Amino acid sequence: MRARAHYVHSSARKARLVTDLIRGRSVPEARTILAFSNRAVAKDVEKVLRSAVANAESRSDLHWSGDTLVVVTAYADEGPTLKRWRARARGRVNRIRKRTCHITIELAQNPAAVAAAAAQAAAAPKKRAPRKKAEPVETDAVAEETAVEETPAETEAVAEETAAEETPAPETAEETPAGEAKTADETETTEETPEETQD
Repeated sequence: MRARAHYVHSSARKARLVTDLIRGRSVPEARTILAFSNRAVAKDVEKVLRSAVANAESRSDLHWSGDTLVVVTAYADEGPTLKRWRARARGRVNRIRKRTCHITIELAQNPAAVAAAAAQAAAAPKKRAPRKKAEPVETDAVAEETAVEETPAETEAVAEETAAEETPAPETAEETPAGEAKTADETETTEETPEETQD
């Protein structure tokens, strides 16, 4: 990623003295060097560096962090010179040149950080996407297998209940010649006791 500042009010020679200090350094080291530099152009170089870091971090497809970047290229080109005049003795003038420069900084990812990220990615297990399970189709054979099997005791109890329902109930009443049935209580009352016959 690259950032560039145009028409900085400093000579290219003075700016090169600062850019040479941060070339090849990591971004945190370059920030420290520029923060403690006594040169006035160091503030302008720091602005360009911050802009380059912001450009790198704003790219969503790169996923770069400012602490893992390195200053690959840092240089200052000459810009247009503003010419002014100053009055001198005996009606003469002195030429004043107000020079400008263009400061350019390029950043790239640290090779050590790239190797560490690649090793970490290789060591981490790969996560597979969960597969969708097909819904089971229930057939007759599957339904029979899934049905609850009855125990032998339960089958015997069911068989006895069905047999009891099918067999007719035993007749408790005796039929008379006239076709009338007498219950057991009536037969007991009709029988004469031995005491009554003696009387």
